[in-house]
Amino acid sequence: MKLGLHIGYWGLGLSAQDQLELVREAERVGFDSVWSAEAYGSDAATVLAWIAAQTERIRIGSAIFQIPARSPAMCAMTAATLDHLSNGRMILGIGASGPQVAEGWHGQRFARQLQRTREYIEIVRMALARERVVYDGEIYKLPLPDGPGKALKLTISTVQERIPIYLAALGPKNTQLAGEIADGWIPTLFSPEHVAQARELLEEGARRAGRNLDGFDIAPSVNVAIDDDLERARDVMRPYVALYVGGMGSRERNFYNQLVRRYGFEEAAEKVQTLYLEGKKEEAAAALPPELIDTVTLCGPRERIRERLAVYKEAGVGTLMVTPMSFEPQARLRMVRELAELAAEV
Repeated sequence: MKLGLHIGYWGLGLSAQDQLELVREAERVGFDSVWSAEAYGSDAATVLAWIAAQTERIRIGSAIFQIPARSPAMCAMTAATLDHLSNGRMILGIGASGPQVAEGWHGQRFARQLQRTREYIEIVRMALARERVVYDGEIYKLPLPDGPGKALKLTISTVQERIPIYLAALGPKNTQLAGEIADGWIPTLFSPEHVAQARELLEEGARRAGRNLDGFDIAPSVNVAIDDDLERARDVMRPYVALYVGGMGSRERNFYNQLVRRYGFEEAAEKVQTLYLEGKKEEAAAALPPELIDTVTLCGPRERIRERLAVYKEAGVGTLMVTPMSFEPQARLRMVRELAELAAEV
């Protein structure tokens, strides 16, 4: 199991220099990859370019590029450019985002996401392979019919023979799609105890494509707080988990809330969401059961973290993307070093 450092999007009070020191430390202690995210603040591509220029070995990944933010061609152009800037270290993670961001921020309708994602990845692969892009899909038609558009191909090749494409997915059908068309799967609020049902979905998707999951990378994004005081570590996680379970979407369309319900936390999911949407964020965070926090995060003393790392490895995780949770840069650096030590022991 390889370690990836997930630096998310700009936040937690860290300066650019703080972020860079964290990435360099991860590279120094043997992390395989570093991942950047985007929502409606900092974008992922610019951060990855900046990191690529100041590192040598660590791979760079988008977790994720938002489908509604870029046309498939722009996504391919960006990935190819980053592959050159990093000398072949690019991993392309993409995802649908959510309806509030897609429609409220990017002005793109959040509809028919399974078909949209399928077509999007097909076009991206065509472009990265430097094929002339002619595509007649249900969502995308390239070139546009009855207009001056011309079928084009990417003018630059990639450094890697094939840039791996990972799909962020939460729902059952989207997880199947990851197994069918992607090289890796990026889940959020991942539970290693429930990996069997996820693996079933991934394998079902792979069978549809006539392939198996050999070489397929399960790469969950997991928040980490290494602290001898378990309750204090859990409390660090509460605002983040409450935001996703309670407030990342509407009452009718919150994919994270639906996910933890499938884990068996129906009552807690209902309560946290109700409180959060009423503006009672602290109460929502306090209402999270310790068992739920322990299921979807890594928190507690070193020995406990070591045991949980073994559980993730046993679950078939290939890349564990970790986000050290602390407002203090030195504490984050410490956790990066400790995670490298602990991972080497499992």
